[in-house]
This record gives sequence, structure tokens and C-alpha cells, in this order.
Amino acid sequence: MLGQPTVMNNLAGSSLPVRSLCSANTSYNFETLKLSTPAEFVVHVELNRPDRLNAFNKRMWIELGECFSRLHDDPDCRAIVLSGGGAKHFTAGIDLLDMMKLGAELGEIDDIGRKARLFEGLIKLYQDSISSLERCYKPVVAAVHAACVGAGVDLITAADIRYCSRDAWFQVKEVDIGMAADVGTLQRLPKVIGSQSLARELCFTARKFKSDEAAACGLISKVFESREDLIRGAVELATELAGKSPLAVQGTKKNMVYSLDHTNQEGLDQIREMNMANLQSEDFINAVMASQSKGEKPVFAKL
Repeated sequence: MLGQPTVMNNLAGSSLPVRSLCSANTSYNFETLKLSTPAEFVVHVELNRPDRLNAFNKRMWIELGECFSRLHDDPDCRAIVLSGGGAKHFTAGIDLLDMMKLGAELGEIDDIGRKARLFEGLIKLYQDSISSLERCYKPVVAAVHAACVGAGVDLITAADIRYCSRDAWFQVKEVDIGMAADVGTLQRLPKVIGSQSLARELCFTARKFKSDEAAACGLISKVFESREDLIRGAVELATELAGKSPLAVQGTKKNMVYSLDHTNQEGLDQIREMNMANLQSEDFINAVMASQSKGEKPVFAKL
């Protein structure tokens, strides 16, 4: 459950009021993430390793998965904003110091098969962490500023909507550190931008691309002039989404995600089976009645 209004947003230049989650629910206390509620039913998740440029260490991987799994089931959350918080960059990607610790751990294992088993578990953990955004029924709005490198691209391609500030730049960095991206970019980026050619160019070359190109290719749907405007715009969108029927919004996301790797007919079959029940819900009736009332907004029960 979300707490009552207690604090103000500490992002520079922002005056958006927020409410503390952690004071009401200690399960939302994370080392590498910071959660707040800038509006009713909206949760703002901030990457919170500013001293390491929000680089991903093992703790962040674990906490991201746990966070979005919990938000999936939280009736006080209907829409999510994901940002880099007050750090210099959205994320610098994988924390290489953390990878060095992994190297030391691998050095204690002689057998290649057992080393491979360790890698299998870690890669699966990281994959599931990124996929938790996609599995979460609540729409996720990624708000990217400055650098979004490596694992950051994996992360935002699993979000539903991506905004950025003018200074944002992106890089699928993995080939430059001697590996193939393995937690989502190779699978999601081509679908997000709709171009196998460009996706392969970006992944093969690891070249940087700026906000204007990201918007032109469809990775980003809106560019803001400043970080403050970016967060404000993302929160405004999330607030709009949170005011709609949670059954309708979450059902829409569920079907759109399902339809990405199923045939059109399979997607139609799934939404038909969902709406057999959902069209009988109070949300449908309330929304229809409100649409006939001048200026009246429907109120939807928690889901």
C-alpha cells in the first residue's frame, strides 16, 4: 500500500509533490532503487546508484526484478515512470567492477562445465530482471536523460513507452566489451524500431546515436528540452493512464505483449477470451456512463 503525502521530489528544478512508499511498506526499501508516488496510482522508480552512474551491479539486477514483480500485484499502482533519478546519466550500463568480482569467483572454479552453469544462472537472473517490466501489467514509461548504454537499452526496450531529454544518447555497447547482448536488446530492439537493418547496424557497430535519431527511428516517442521537462511529461502521461480503467489498460498491455510473438489470430483469440469477462465488469459500465455525462470523470475501483 502506498503512503500518504510526506515529501517533495528532490529532482533539481522540479516541484512535483511525491508521496513516500517506504514509510508505509518496508518491502519497497531498496539499495539501488528509489520509489515515490508523484500522483495517485503513479509510482516513480528511480535508478539510484549515482556514485556509479547508475551502472548495473548484481544487487540492482535482483532489485529491479523484485520491484516490478511487486508493482505488478500492487493495487495502489496503475502506471510506472522509470528514470535515472538525480544521477549524471540514466545508466552507464554494466558495472565493470561487479564483473571483476564475478571473474574472481569464476577463477575459483576449475571445471568449464561448472563455470558455464554459474553463467547460466546469472544470465537467466539478468534476463528475468529486464523481462519483469514486460511481465508487469502496469504500463511503464521510461524517461531517459544523458547516457543510456548497454543494459540501459535492454531495460528501456522492455518498457511500454520511451521519452527522453534532448541530451540523451544511446549505445548498444556489448560488442565493444567482447560479448553479444544477452538480456533483451537483440530480441526487442528490432521490433521496437521496426528495422532489422538499423537494429543490426547499431548492435554490430556499438555506435552512439543521439535523441533525434532515436526519435526518428521510433525508439523514443517524445523528446523534451530538459530533464525537468522530461520527468514532468512522463509523470503527466502516467497520471493520465492511471486515471483510466485498470482492467482496460492492463488488458491492453497484456494483449499487445502477447501479440508481439503470436499470430494475429492468436492475439484476437486471446483478447476475445479476456473480454468475455472484462466487458461484464463495472469498469466498462462506469466508463460508458461517464462518457455520456458532460465533464464527469469515471472513478474505478482498485484492481
